[in-house]
Amino acid sequence: MTETKTARRRIFSGIKPTGHLTLGNYLGAVRGWVQEDQHRADALFCVVDLHALTVEHDPARVRRLTRQAATLLLASGLDPEQCTLFVQSQVDEHARLSYLMECTATDGEMRRMIQYKEKAVREQARGRSVRLSLLTYPALMAADILVYGTHEVPVGEDQTQHVELARDLAQRFNQRYGPVFTVPRATLPRVSARVMDLQDPTSKMGKSHAETAGIVYLLDEPDVVRKKIMRAVTDSGTEVRYDRTEQPGVANLLDVLASCTDGKPEVLAGEFSSYGALKGATAEAVLELLRPLQARHAELCADPSYVDGVLRAGAERARGVARPRVDEAYQAVGLLPPA
Repeated sequence: MTETKTARRRIFSGIKPTGHLTLGNYLGAVRGWVQEDQHRADALFCVVDLHALTVEHDPARVRRLTRQAATLLLASGLDPEQCTLFVQSQVDEHARLSYLMECTATDGEMRRMIQYKEKAVREQARGRSVRLSLLTYPALMAADILVYGTHEVPVGEDQTQHVELARDLAQRFNQRYGPVFTVPRATLPRVSARVMDLQDPTSKMGKSHAETAGIVYLLDEPDVVRKKIMRAVTDSGTEVRYDRTEQPGVANLLDVLASCTDGKPEVLAGEFSSYGALKGATAEAVLELLRPLQARHAELCADPSYVDGVLRAGAERARGVARPRVDEAYQAVGLLPPA
């Protein structure tokens, strides 16, 4: 490989600007990036805006949400002195390598991806045509990972299939053309929360859901946060106990409370005699968690040049890491070097 190996392992992870970031995004992923990943490895974090183009979208909204996501990641505690933060589309090597990954993958692999099946059905139900990029975007996701010589990809369980594809493509490419890519592995966060929709505790709290009553967004006003949590769906009966199968609504509230207070949901269950008391405590814990994040976000919004500078420097550094590897991959497959 052309790049000198770094002394530290390299981590890459990204987040799509397809909606406003949620409490689930923060507790399930971003907090781990902030508290652990940026300190233990050479970590690159990316707003993967190209992935937002796989479905019908408003261009102005994508730009707005991309900037908002980057600002929230900084407000959450990502430190440009400790990690690299950038926007995907500002590093051309992602798109360059994506085509080589499409040439390495098979049609069957793309069509077996669970998220393609789910999103294609959803688009068709809305009367929309399914874009080809929705089928091929796992190749872009593989490129996102492989372009940096990534060792570890911190993901939730629902994303491990994509990392396995990246592993398969890296190994296949290396066998055919020579040892260009590091073979990455998915790492599940040591401590993370599985935050479910407050109105549908059997579904993950997603930032692009159409129904928003059960979703706490990181920039929700305090009164809105409190109202959403106090109106959370619970379960039949009155006993507060931690049982994800029989009492998913109560278990979700206990998971959120435990994540906000570093407690254990099984232990916290014994502290409440009513659902109302549990909801009240959970609301206050979430508000306390979001208060400094929202304050820092407001400060960053008042200084847009700082955010611009961070993203510019991040993209420059990311390009420097990625370009030699993509150039090597192009040469390996038989393409002429630039004239």
